[in-house]
Amino acid sequence: MAARTPVLETFPALRAWQRKALVEYLRRREPDFTAVATPGAGKTTFALRIAAELLADGTVEAVTVVAPTEHLKTQWAESAARVGIQLDATFRNADLHSSADFHGAVVTYAQIGMAPQVHRRRTMTRRTLVVLDEIHHAGDSRTWGDGVKAAFEGAERRLMLTGTPFRSDDNPIPFVSYERGGDGLLRSRADSVYGYADALRDGVVRPVLFLAYSGETRWRTNAGEELAARLGEPMTQDLIAQAWRTALDPAGDWMPQVLRAADARLTVLRNAGMPDAGGLIIASDQQTARSYARLIEQVTGERTAVVLSDDGGASARIAAFAASDQRWLVAVRMVSEGVDIPRLAVGVYATSASTPLYFAQAIGRFVRARQPGETASVFLPSVPHLLGLASEMEAERDHVLGKPKDHEGFDDDLLERAQRDDQASGELEKRFSALSATAELDQVIFDGASFGTAAQAGTPEEEEFLGLPGLLTADQVAMLLSRRQADQLAAQRRRATERAAEPVAAAPAAPMSAAQRRVALRRQLNALVAARHHRTGQPHGKIHAELRRLCGGPPSAQATIEQLEERIATVQTL
Repeated sequence: MAARTPVLETFPALRAWQRKALVEYLRRREPDFTAVATPGAGKTTFALRIAAELLADGTVEAVTVVAPTEHLKTQWAESAARVGIQLDATFRNADLHSSADFHGAVVTYAQIGMAPQVHRRRTMTRRTLVVLDEIHHAGDSRTWGDGVKAAFEGAERRLMLTGTPFRSDDNPIPFVSYERGGDGLLRSRADSVYGYADALRDGVVRPVLFLAYSGETRWRTNAGEELAARLGEPMTQDLIAQAWRTALDPAGDWMPQVLRAADARLTVLRNAGMPDAGGLIIASDQQTARSYARLIEQVTGERTAVVLSDDGGASARIAAFAASDQRWLVAVRMVSEGVDIPRLAVGVYATSASTPLYFAQAIGRFVRARQPGETASVFLPSVPHLLGLASEMEAERDHVLGKPKDHEGFDDDLLERAQRDDQASGELEKRFSALSATAELDQVIFDGASFGTAAQAGTPEEEEFLGLPGLLTADQVAMLLSRRQADQLAAQRRRATERAAEPVAAAPAAPMSAAQRRVALRRQLNALVAARHHRTGQPHGKIHAELRRLCGGPPSAQATIEQLEERIATVQTL
């Protein structure tokens, strides 16, 4: 029996961005269409509505969805079945053709790369809509890219979807349009764009609070030399990478302290209107993932789900966790992109991967909103590069060809190797061994602004931020963070006044270190930005972005002392 044509009248109502993009798609009627939408915005629903429209009017006879992972094949097929589109998630290259019971199939990019001719024949046999989910994966290798192009260049329609910045390399992505800019570089062009800032304004995604933890780290080099550094302070990239890896060592004190704080935050959210809220710890490799699971089990007394990249039962474990009220999930790779677990609300970014693509994919797991006022909290190391990515959550990026590359990714290549063959920390661990690390809440980043002063783990000052209410609007989050910071500063001034009143011998004030000056200037800048926000109603992030446009330089979390001073002087003149 042939699969029935889906009934459009029974399709769920579309969000505003989906309706607008659908109208644009139907108006153009062109072979290729690229839609960029932030994770959690509903790309799957949008694509399935287009598939239903084209099947209903006879434009296409079949649908092929290409997904990055085996788990996502099942997820796509289940979502399609709910709207009357039957897709075969078990299709293998050896099958050659799908059963007549299905409208089409879901395959992976790896399947296409292995046998593009099989999928070319399927595409040429029937007029086909091809949905390329997370299309940037088609640039992962020449085999995948060439395979996608060969298999689907004869398709009736191609719909490209992505929710994250395209790529950081020069591999062109098949079927994506590129336009040359004024600087001579080619940039990807999307036909529909729905960014995180748009989705946050519409209440489609949750506000994300980033709680950045610094602390003292100590390690020994392969030459026997012992080094110490404070995570987050300015230093060379090599030292930052080693301090970062030291902090993430399961045997140190940094991870247990951060995990206790993250679990305390999860408890607050569960008690404040999200009773099934879940947490995800993202690890760099399988060995540390298992160690983190043991640590969080010691904190909670509850067994923790662990998902590894080459585990045959990973999809079933993800589905079981999504349907349960279990507190924590630890994963290496499987939950970094596209996986839908709406109850995830607290994350621990315990990996040394730092490309904008990977970071955006990881944070995208926590932003899907289910009810008004839900917030997400992500704990991460206070590393300048990560702080910059957190501050630029709302930035929209394109795939740029020919742009000079910086290598601030530090350990991303090691992570990729770890995902492939479990060579955990590889050559970096040969260069040093972690000795100790302690955690301290450095700052809270929200809407591009930095809030708070340093607070030791386990102190009332830290608890003030961990105890923020779980159901808040974005404006309420900004207001409460500003109030907490003001309370901290007032308490510091009271303590300073009390010390000054004590009958002790006067001593010259110690000069401030560079780190102390940056903290003080950041506080002053945030206070001035907050004052302008109250005068004008402009969001904090927009004011910070304007200061960056006028003065240049990176986000305030990464800015130098001179750049912070210039922004303070500028905002006072606005």
